[in-house]
Amino acid sequence: MSLRVITGAVLIAVALAALFAGNESFWLLALIAAMMMAAEWAGLMLAPRRLIVVSMVAVGAVMITAMPWIDSVAENALIALVAATALVGLVGKSLRLALGQLYVGLPTLAILFIREQPDHGFALALWTFCVVWATDTAAFFAGRSIGGPKLAPRLSPKKTWSGLIGGIAGAMALGALVVVLTDLDPLLIPLGALLAVVAQAGDLFESWLKRKAGVKDSGRLLPGHGGALDRLDGFVPVATIVGGVVAVGWL
Repeated sequence: MSLRVITGAVLIAVALAALFAGNESFWLLALIAAMMMAAEWAGLMLAPRRLIVVSMVAVGAVMITAMPWIDSVAENALIALVAATALVGLVGKSLRLALGQLYVGLPTLAILFIREQPDHGFALALWTFCVVWATDTAAFFAGRSIGGPKLAPRLSPKKTWSGLIGGIAGAMALGALVVVLTDLDPLLIPLGALLAVVAQAGDLFESWLKRKAGVKDSGRLLPGHGGALDRLDGFVPVATIVGGVVAVGWL
């Protein structure tokens, strides 16, 4: 069994355990992921070590305002996120560095917000994760087994159109299973197809960032996967969108 598969299995197991436990366990996992992603974003922006630390501390402070036992979590956390973005921008004198706070903070706060919903919060968060996982896995195996025309050869030479289609099919299939088993809204099934495209767009965006920075991986903490951004690039836009849809009352 390859190191990539082992690491992936461990990460999924940890995520599922924390998701099921909820509250402090899930918040702690989100905090760790957010700080790792913030550090890697700053690294991709070629920031010095001092600003990498500033980015990590800033997003960590945002996450503290989102602790499960604090009232008005959503409002407090969003205000803190805006403040952290402004602070990092002023200290680092870089808009690109500051935008990392939004890139990391929005999806992290969104998945916490989704999980905290009184009705189907666990199920909807599980569905969100499963759509991303299924997209990544199905796209990988479809692209490798079928091949064909490249999707975006300048950004990611290994990605193919067959992988894109396979990812969509995988997301719809696993998403539909979660919908049936947890009694979620059936409209989530076609939404899963759209989010599969979004997830792969997120993957391509991170590939573009790495190409601009001249690196292969965003980090080296996850054996066989690179960094947290490498693992969560599709999750970032998907969680943000699902969180927004929940916030406006469409789910």
